[in-house]
Amino acid sequence: MDFAEQFGTEEQCRIRFKKIREKEGINCKSCSGSEHYWLKGKQTYQCKDCGFRTSLRSGTIMEASKLPFQYWFICLHLMTGTKKDISAHQMKRELGHKRYEPIWAMMHKIRKAMGRRDSRYLLSGQVEVDEGFFETLVPAEQKDEPRKRGRGSQKQTMVMVFAESEEVENSKRKEGRPSRRCRYFKMLVCADMSAETAKQAIISCVTETATKLTDGYSTYRKLAKEMSGFECEVIASKEAHIKLPWVHSAIGNLKRILNGIFHHTRAEYLQNYIDEFCYKLNRRYFGHALFQRALITLTLN
Repeated sequence: MDFAEQFGTEEQCRIRFKKIREKEGINCKSCSGSEHYWLKGKQTYQCKDCGFRTSLRSGTIMEASKLPFQYWFICLHLMTGTKKDISAHQMKRELGHKRYEPIWAMMHKIRKAMGRRDSRYLLSGQVEVDEGFFETLVPAEQKDEPRKRGRGSQKQTMVMVFAESEEVENSKRKEGRPSRRCRYFKMLVCADMSAETAKQAIISCVTETATKLTDGYSTYRKLAKEMSGFECEVIASKEAHIKLPWVHSAIGNLKRILNGIFHHTRAEYLQNYIDEFCYKLNRRYFGHALFQRALITLTLN
């Protein structure tokens, strides 16, 4: 009801987006200037230095899109208002749009912007590190190949998962709960589980001074000799949820969302779905304020 009151018309959405964009700052594509005039009659910005004009959508994820501002606002509202997720087909029905492809593209642009927003931060403190394998559609060029099993299967895409956590005092810890409390998460699709690939993924997601808690997989044992802050331990499968509780919870929750809502996911789009999942998971206590904060993502390029 609050959303309908604030953004019930196209003009209300346009005015709000203009305020957010001006707050975030506008850079001229011609001279990189940051000071602009607003030409009300043309509905564009004009650079004070060179006179180059920038439209309201230019330089944002809405650039070249013909969908109304209100579509973008409603889409972001529904994506952030659901704890799980919403499919593009359902979004199309909610918006009353005829074609599926523009709605699908709009949602993926928002997911990519969410990923870019989260990429500004690195995890610190104690960080659980593990890998998960997610079922994706077999690429067309591999459909005629004999099916492999396990880690090398054509139907499996590997994702490295990082969970920042902190120790909980025994007096505050509830019985049966993990000894560490989760904070923030990051996930990154990786081509393989080689030491170099894992090392680059860790560098891009975790601070150098963080304590990295992992299992005894050979890749991690090798990295423990090269990188600081590694604590490797051989963990039995029955104890994995005790030693590394939060990475396994995140992997399990994401798998349920992908299987239950999207059913079939292509490997090339898996990172987009992961970015949306982590964006909402890292802001899980924002409540209805999440939509207001997520509006910033519409101004990203």
